[in-house]
Amino acid sequence: MTVRLATLNDFSLESFRCTAWNNEDVVLDEEALATMAVSRNHFMSLIADPEIVVYGVTSGYGQNARKRYNAIERSAQARLPPISQGAAWGNPLPERVVRGIIFARLANFVSGYSAVSPNIAVAVAAMLDGRPVPVVPSRGQGGAGEILSLSHVFGPLVRGQMTAEKDVLSLINGSPAATALVADTALAATQRLDLTLRVFALTAEAFNIPLSHFSRELGILWNNADDQWALAGLNAAIGEGHGGQRRPYQAPVSFRIIPRMLGQARRAERQAHEIAAESLGAITDNPVFLPEDADHQHGQMISTGGYHNPHAVVAMDAVTAANINLVTMAGRLASKLLDGSVSLLPDQLGLSGHPGYMGCLPMAITGFEEEARMCAVATLLPGSEAGGFNSDDVASPVFLAWTKQERVGVLLEAALASLSLVAARAYQVTGRAVPPALQPLFQTILEFLPDPDAGQVLGPPSSQLEAVFRAQIYGAR
Repeated sequence: MTVRLATLNDFSLESFRCTAWNNEDVVLDEEALATMAVSRNHFMSLIADPEIVVYGVTSGYGQNARKRYNAIERSAQARLPPISQGAAWGNPLPERVVRGIIFARLANFVSGYSAVSPNIAVAVAAMLDGRPVPVVPSRGQGGAGEILSLSHVFGPLVRGQMTAEKDVLSLINGSPAATALVADTALAATQRLDLTLRVFALTAEAFNIPLSHFSRELGILWNNADDQWALAGLNAAIGEGHGGQRRPYQAPVSFRIIPRMLGQARRAERQAHEIAAESLGAITDNPVFLPEDADHQHGQMISTGGYHNPHAVVAMDAVTAANINLVTMAGRLASKLLDGSVSLLPDQLGLSGHPGYMGCLPMAITGFEEEARMCAVATLLPGSEAGGFNSDDVASPVFLAWTKQERVGVLLEAALASLSLVAARAYQVTGRAVPPALQPLFQTILEFLPDPDAGQVLGPPSSQLEAVFRAQIYGAR
């Protein structure tokens, strides 16, 4: 399948998923090419006026912005590669994220607001045709905007193209990286939340909680749509349960707050989707080209701060916080299942005459939890002045926010894998029926469930199950 881009309306989270996650290619529609050609012609007429000052076009970059260039000088500057290329290194972004950045870059182009040469836009779209994408480091991204990361993305393209005035600026300015990072976060958050709900539902039924803990009426009492979503999902997963006698008194707090903690994660996920959708349709170029009007025959160029996207940072931090809480929940649920005095199940879920010790799995989750908590600090504007040119005094923290949520997401997958093995063991020991809606998940877990009575180690199968969960998250269409 090919994603066709004609206007800003074509930049949706679904088209992002198709391009970034599903590796589908992109074609610029004739409408977009025509819009870009008109914009480019007006832009060239605009800068023909020797009195016009356009940053990075009729002037130098950064600390050289005070210099004014004639037509020959500005043409020579336009052919230079990004000066920031190669300034960062280490920990490359996943290919899906780089593809997402390339896709998001095209939003400024198709609308004409970047005034980029149409042939450059076509070349950018061609980067998504299946060829290897550039390696882009996630570390060391401390610039005022995204020029460090975007120079890695588009530096090779600049060297292979005949660039004209403003083309390089159109490639490395704006905030397509922030857009791609928050969109990637939103898509992953949806998949992780679905997995977490199913694992928690499987665990709650293994614990044999009173079904009233997940009563749909609670959603009305709590007056929260996200909690209502969680309750509906838990009820759909568990159904009528195993049909036998239920626990005679209330379960621990960790079980009773499952709907509310899932509701918190749902709210964070929804916010990430909202900000991603906004960002995909936003114009963030600097300087940005505004079309002609009654006062500007050839349009106008204005400098902006669009390359900062603080909304993406807040959304990613909310997902991080919610997922840290879910890691904590996984540890508590696993511990309570294994404690026979609380769960009313065989202690440590051991069969008669066998120790069946699985207590090391909650210990491992504690390690995941503590590592996740290291990412719990809010992502704020950096306290120190950004390096580089003297006017670039505030760095963008979007890469820090994405890195934290990505790390916590991996830790959540690990915690869910460990909890899943404990829950599956409970079904083994009690012989209770697994709800039909949870059977596919249960069968997947059984493929990796070790036999603790035979002394089988727990770590390797937990790691293997984690890898399966991660493949399901990023392989979901």
